[in-house]
Amino acid sequence: MHQSNPEAPTVEEFTAEVTDFLEANSSPRPTATEFVWGDGDDDVALFEELDPETEARQLAEGKAWLATRNDANLSWITGPPELGGRGLSRSHEAVYRTLESKYRIPNMSFFGIGFGMVAPTILAHATEPVKARVLPGMYRGDLVGCQLFSEPAAGSDLAGLQMRAERDGDEWLLNGQKVWTSGAHYADVGEVICRTDPNLPKHRGLTGFVVDMHAPGVEVRPLRQMTGGTAFNEVFFENVRVPDDHRLGDVNQGWTVALTTLMNERASIGGGGGGGTGSSTRLIEMMRHFDLADDRVLRNELAKVYTGFQVARMTSQRAMAKVRAGGVPGPEMSIGKLALTANLTATAELVASLLGPRLIADSGEWGTYAWSTFVCGTPGMRIAGGSDETLRNIVAERVLGLPKELGIDTTSAFKDLLKN
Repeated sequence: MHQSNPEAPTVEEFTAEVTDFLEANSSPRPTATEFVWGDGDDDVALFEELDPETEARQLAEGKAWLATRNDANLSWITGPPELGGRGLSRSHEAVYRTLESKYRIPNMSFFGIGFGMVAPTILAHATEPVKARVLPGMYRGDLVGCQLFSEPAAGSDLAGLQMRAERDGDEWLLNGQKVWTSGAHYADVGEVICRTDPNLPKHRGLTGFVVDMHAPGVEVRPLRQMTGGTAFNEVFFENVRVPDDHRLGDVNQGWTVALTTLMNERASIGGGGGGGTGSSTRLIEMMRHFDLADDRVLRNELAKVYTGFQVARMTSQRAMAKVRAGGVPGPEMSIGKLALTANLTATAELVASLLGPRLIADSGEWGTYAWSTFVCGTPGMRIAGGSDETLRNIVAERVLGLPKELGIDTTSAFKDLLKN
């Protein structure tokens, strides 16, 4: 936690500063209008699926906005001044986010993983030269970050990964494959976890690195989802050289590094409580449009969906208040992420009941087939940031204090069996 800045502006002074900045560089968003079935865009997709030209244009616009914010010293509000940050409190950051949300700004989703997961890990575990080179560049918009954890045979069981990193003097040689890497095709730097000692227990033989995504030997291939988009990638490493000063933390202590990222990831995914595309208003109007508003069974399912999102929102607010008070994301973030996927699944099931065949037949009717991308995207959310099964184990063990689940790597009986 950084020292408080005695020269920090008051919240009122900062509010005025940010308002002046936004007024000079943007324009207010139009006042939200009442939702009317059939009006406007009916896109409710969980994952953005942009064509290459649109993606490149929006990425450039986002980078330009970050550069503008950086020039006004508003890009990294809570960051340490020696690394280009403003050194202010989370309360100041919350003020900025609240005010910015009222103005028209470019699509900033390209930077969510970098700011929400990679940058906090670099700040906590990287060497000083890497912090000084990478973090200012990320917050200025020069560098985009991605996270390289999952592998074909080690998804939610992160400690089971097999990608190797072997020491070669002052460098490391990285060989292996990562999968489901969001944004790898436009990323400049990546946080990667590798196995550096196969003879140690699987949690203890891992090491983290910051890797140049444009380095020789790095190959990114898009993965097409059942929604039709290619937001995820598989990434191959063949003799990729990484300087030792790009190591995150100590050798074979990568599990601690990974946990830093994972807790921030679950805070990022589950922190909002969910609900944008699954808004109750849209669902209510759908029921009315198709003359289903009096169906008692469907009304009961709608009530469950609404209640689930409201409870998740309030639970998230409590957890984020802890973070704003200086705490760090903990196991409660796993609860938030579990609640989000449960609510999205319940929404998808309700939508399927309401629409029936309209969900799978593209007739051009507003508010029907568009939901297919939401329904097809929901299973991915149950995997992203840790599968539901893994998160339930975390909650059971770290929140409820239940015994650790037995497994082939946790019981002496299985270990003895393997030796024999």
